Amino acid sequence: MKIKFTKMQGAGNDFVVLDETRARLHLSTAQYQFLADRHFGVGADQILSVRAAPVGSQDIDFSYAIHNNDGGEVEHCGNGARCFVRFVRDQGLTTKDTIKVQTMNRVLTLQATPDGQVTVDMGAPRFDPISLPFDPAGLAIKQSGIATLYILVLGDKYLENQAVAGVNTAYVAINNVANCNIDIAVVSMGNPHAVHIVNNAETFDVAHIGPLLATHPRFARGVNAGFMQIVNRSNIILRVYERGAGETLACGTGACAAVVAGIRQGLLDSKVNVQTHGGLLRIDWQGGDSAVMMTGPATKVFESEIEIPNV
Repeated sequence: MKIKFTKMQGAGNDFVVLDETRARLHLSTAQYQFLADRHFGVGADQILSVRAAPVGSQDIDFSYAIHNNDGGEVEHCGNGARCFVRFVRDQGLTTKDTIKVQTMNRVLTLQATPDGQVTVDMGAPRFDPISLPFDPAGLAIKQSGIATLYILVLGDKYLENQAVAGVNTAYVAINNVANCNIDIAVVSMGNPHAVHIVNNAETFDVAHIGPLLATHPRFARGVNAGFMQIVNRSNIILRVYERGAGETLACGTGACAAVVAGIRQGLLDSKVNVQTHGGLLRIDWQGGDSAVMMTGPATKVFESEIEIPNV
């Protein structure tokens, strides 16, 4: 089967975008994996499927589905939402500057700005463990500002359990994470995030700690693991290890979660610049039940078509 696609990126977080507004492609998990494969397919962190608004919905312009490069469907993607806006406008699917889109579990309001950036109303964050879901039973906690931090152990017993389950068995041999305690703030931005503050984001061992946190059994559906260095009250450096995708050059929902976690701990102001390996994102959160606003770039890389296997 041959399909058309558009390759896009937002702050280095890259996507294969599919137009399913007229007809669904009904791709299999293996076909999503093929498209995302950087050696045999197109290559992407995630696949975005742009679809018509749900039947009977009011004031919603589109819906879309998001699949990680492991083929699994996920709830939400901030950088993908910005690319979504650029795609539907470039393709002539809408002329609106303000677009409402239905994701798996929430409606997003997206705003194209005159300077080519896109602002996304990411909705209000949630902090109750069940919203992630996250099981805090029996964990040590500490208060930081109004935030509750949970102390997780990434140690030998956890590594042994991973080996028994056959998951990431290579990590069993990592000595420097044995019996390592890590404090995290948990935030739901429509998808689950665990945020840990580090002294130096560039030198922190994300390659090892990231997958251990992202697959921790306390998170029933996995978690996106964010590692935040606070430069000052208006600037942070962030790296995110995404569940099902690995470390990406940027993560929009991860940037929102990190800033929210920092504000709740009294460490950040309401408007923060987030520096990622892929570029700069601007996050604005006024606290409480207010929505998190994210602004950043969205770029079309190229358009093409590809033959995908019937698997």
